[in-house]
Amino acid sequence: MPPIVSFTIGILIYAAIEFYGWQAIKTAINPSSVSTARWVYWGLTAAFLILFMSYRPVLYKVIPRNIGVYLALFFVIIFLSKIVTLLFLFPEDLVRLVRFIAAKVSAAPAAVGGITRSQFLSRMALIIAAIPAGTLVYGVVANAYNYKYRKVAIKFPNLPEAFHGFRIIQLSDIHSGSFTQTQPLIEAVEKINKMDADIILFTGDLVNDRAEEMEPYMHVFDKLRAKHGVLSTTGNHDYGDYVPWDSEAEKEANFEKFKGVHKALGWRLLMNENVILERDGQKIAIIGIENYGGKHFKKYGKMDLAYPGTEEIPFKLLMSHDPSHWDAEVRPKYPEIDLMLSGHTHGAQFGIENKWMKWSPSEYMYKQWAGLYEEGKQRIYVNRGFGFLGYPGRVGILPEVTEITLLRG
Repeated sequence: MPPIVSFTIGILIYAAIEFYGWQAIKTAINPSSVSTARWVYWGLTAAFLILFMSYRPVLYKVIPRNIGVYLALFFVIIFLSKIVTLLFLFPEDLVRLVRFIAAKVSAAPAAVGGITRSQFLSRMALIIAAIPAGTLVYGVVANAYNYKYRKVAIKFPNLPEAFHGFRIIQLSDIHSGSFTQTQPLIEAVEKINKMDADIILFTGDLVNDRAEEMEPYMHVFDKLRAKHGVLSTTGNHDYGDYVPWDSEAEKEANFEKFKGVHKALGWRLLMNENVILERDGQKIAIIGIENYGGKHFKKYGKMDLAYPGTEEIPFKLLMSHDPSHWDAEVRPKYPEIDLMLSGHTHGAQFGIENKWMKWSPSEYMYKQWAGLYEEGKQRIYVNRGFGFLGYPGRVGILPEVTEITLLRG
């Protein structure tokens, strides 16, 4: 579809959403309040449009990130409510149109509902729209830092005996630039340390864009402890690709600072390289590559640099941020990779997950989007993310800390 057509369709859909949002309010309220409501409704609409269009190039550098997060939340809630009113009222208008045409053709009076029916439908639309809005608010208040500590045991016949029971804590997608609280982070780190893992593996997206986003939380995450320390790799947000930098040099300086953050935290950042762990003369390999994205994200990862030196190691674990890398390259080209750890999807921070049902919009974009998957002898675990991005909360898909136990068998 040509870009101009897609743009035109998008504009028409947006105009319809705004029109029905206004119609619902105008019809539902007292006629004497319509004039004031009109100024408020369209004033807010114009303000959010200006904010949306100018945020990245202009206001990104002015508005504090925590304020920007809640402005985005307010915009999402209002816009979602308008979409609900459209879905509720548009079918009724189609019925009215069909009746009107039928009446013209048959020369009978048009059976169009009166004002009472219109008011009823509009008020019902606003009430129904309040349900998802309230759910999103609950997701911020109750679930943004409501960490789910998951335990997963995975058996591998080729795991060296010395590593039977080896425990890994996987963290992913911290997105420090989105945090608005510190105490829940401190409590989470303390709980992780009490788990006394053999190693902590962080699979990318430490920041949203800028290395400086970690500065308020350095004293929190530098407390993470494990027997073999913390290994990390990069995610798509860590490169600053989504920021309007003044120059390429400024962007490169930010990434160098980002790498320095890892060093200051005491974490070892693996950038297309590997680490060999040894116990009682037996070895496993941990491979870490830079972000290797799907069709919408850049491919910085280079397995041809990261893999050499692990050929003779009997068990190999790959840290790769984007789970689409598994089907794109790992499975077809590196069948010796036993386990891949990823993040990236966040489970869309929205969905349904219980013992009866597991669903999220993520499944329409990613074949592997949350939890453990198996193809042949290879496994991948996709962490649902520690932090959040855009929407500052979680609905149904909670933030995650994963304890993975490797078993021989």
